[in-house]
Amino acid sequence: MGGADCNSTDFGAAAYWDARYSSPSTGGKGRGGFFDWYQAYPALRPILRACVPTSSRVLMLGCGNSLLSEDMVKDGYEDIVNMDISSVVIEQMKEKHMDIPQLTYMQMDVRDMSLFADGSFDCVIDKGTLDAMMCGDDAPHGASRMLEEVARIMRPGGIYMLITYGAPKERLTLLNQARCRWEVELYIMRKFEIHYLHSEGAPDPSILFLPCYLLLCYNIFMCMRYLLHPLGTTDSNP
Repeated sequence: MGGADCNSTDFGAAAYWDARYSSPSTGGKGRGGFFDWYQAYPALRPILRACVPTSSRVLMLGCGNSLLSEDMVKDGYEDIVNMDISSVVIEQMKEKHMDIPQLTYMQMDVRDMSLFADGSFDCVIDKGTLDAMMCGDDAPHGASRMLEEVARIMRPGGIYMLITYGAPKERLTLLNQARCRWEVELYIMRKFEIHYLHSEGAPDPSILFLPCYLLLCYNIFMCMRYLLHPLGTTDSNP
């Protein structure tokens, strides 16, 4: 995603997402809908449970109105901070999850997460947010700023879990531009059609399915931040 793969919409703009989440077609205006891009928790659970302890402090980038964080809490995760550029969806999700103390919600731009101190999180989960940034008016510079911020707020040995449509070569180029050394593992989840979590107000399925002859690949990058030692040696163990 990015460049020729994007239309004229600025997916990095708060105005676009505020309008989207205010629309009844996406669960806004009191309709209470949820929508998960790319993959829902059951598909991601094996990787998450293998790599991210339930005691980890987790940041969910571009949370939208996804059920991923709620499902993670139901599965034992204890501390998930959810952020999105849209104040509209943040207020909606605060109300929906007001009785789940393990979930907090903050309106913030991923290009400037200065409210978080360095090394604040054990894990950062990105399910389509980098892809959206690559379709922003300031791409690829906005995406690079986002990755620099992700690297800054991760604890040494922490994990950045990136779920993306982007080709591995393109995404690795972006990751290598961030001011951090990454140890990267790539997982590819293959499906012949896109399975979405539907609820009242979810987008029309007819616009969400690729032609059946296309094999869709979800690329999942697990990026571990190196531990840096005074003498210049490195250790990738958390």
